Amino acid sequence: MPQSSPPVWRNWAGNQSATPRRVVTPRSADEVAAAVTAAAGDDLTVRMAGTGHSFTGAALTEDVLLRPEGLTGLRAVDAERGLVTAEAGMTLKTFNEHLAREGLALANMGDIQEQTLAGAIQTATHGTGREAAGLVSQVAGLEMVLADGSTVTCSRADRPELFDAARAGLGALGVVTAVTWHTVPAFVLQAREEPMRWEEVLTHLDELADGNEHFEFYWWPHTDGCLTKRNNRVPGPAEPLPAFRHWLDDEFLSNSVFGLTNRIGSLLPVTIKPINGVSARALGARTYSDRSDRVFTSPRRVRFKEQEYAIPREELAGALREVRSVIERSDLRIGFPIEVRLLPAEDAWLSMAYGRQSAFIAIHVFHSSAHEEYFQAIEEVLTSLGGRPHWGKLHTRDASYLEGVYPRFGDFLALRDRIDPSRRFANAYTTRIFGK
Repeated sequence: MPQSSPPVWRNWAGNQSATPRRVVTPRSADEVAAAVTAAAGDDLTVRMAGTGHSFTGAALTEDVLLRPEGLTGLRAVDAERGLVTAEAGMTLKTFNEHLAREGLALANMGDIQEQTLAGAIQTATHGTGREAAGLVSQVAGLEMVLADGSTVTCSRADRPELFDAARAGLGALGVVTAVTWHTVPAFVLQAREEPMRWEEVLTHLDELADGNEHFEFYWWPHTDGCLTKRNNRVPGPAEPLPAFRHWLDDEFLSNSVFGLTNRIGSLLPVTIKPINGVSARALGARTYSDRSDRVFTSPRRVRFKEQEYAIPREELAGALREVRSVIERSDLRIGFPIEVRLLPAEDAWLSMAYGRQSAFIAIHVFHSSAHEEYFQAIEEVLTSLGGRPHWGKLHTRDASYLEGVYPRFGDFLALRDRIDPSRRFANAYTTRIFGK
């Protein structure tokens, strides 16, 4: 197996780094198993990194780091049944291209597609949807290497307990080497983006959520400005944005200009409120349609740090009002919009939407800005409502809190005790959230 001298590994946001003793790039499940067995012989822990889009220390290790670049193959396509198997290190972006060539698609996605397939599901990455749930609900099967070096598969029919635990397992149960997906026939998605005022959005939340297949919105702190996005299937043909409008809106304004204003705000916080006011007034409406993954996802070139919590759906309006109140009572200056999404109940044990219809509130800061005071203040609001933190985004929760908000948390820990009693796949982050 290709091995390299220990470099410093950093995540996308630049807020997490580690220098592992050993870096291995396996090219098959057998090579993953060999790396795990070798690590056990040296009494070292093992973590598999993705593309670093988690803001937590989920991928960090001081021992053996497995890189995903050698596990990127497309293994099998059963178009008739909609089942597609790909190796764990393939990115969602590449996977979407494979699916499109087969006339298939994922039913729902988040707004970033740079993650690896395994990294996305292990942290329970999700989008927004009325009936269509997150990525873990679209998984049909997993291939994994366990702590004893064995390679196993699991699904709803085969080792269902492992399947329900490992779909969002944070790599704590084993190394995922391949994922089989439930896909749907390719479809065209129409996006309707429209500015609305704060009170109008909160007053009509149920109508907006129930009346659209996928609804989300962004609120600019220190203003009343919101941008709503309603995505619904249409027969086609696709009517994408003209090339210049796409570049202007999604590259120049949403990335180049937004990045510049955040750099200015980071250096001169006094400018953030007026900048947000201008941004909120400049929001414009647009409607377009395209291949589904091109509508679900957007380029995100401005680096940031993020915290996100899932709360019971019925608590959303009240939670948002309290979040706004906290910001307005403080000296905080927040340059990033707050993102709100919705999801139906899921059944993966550690999905943030496990067993309940959920609303997600995500907050961000520029990557070089201090986040602690802001994130702590909002975390206090959301944890008071039984909020569940996104596994790949910054939070301060530990096992003593998490066991109270996840009904199957104890079952997860018991399974982990059975299949990884030596904690071969542990790191500082998993130790905090699962305990010792």
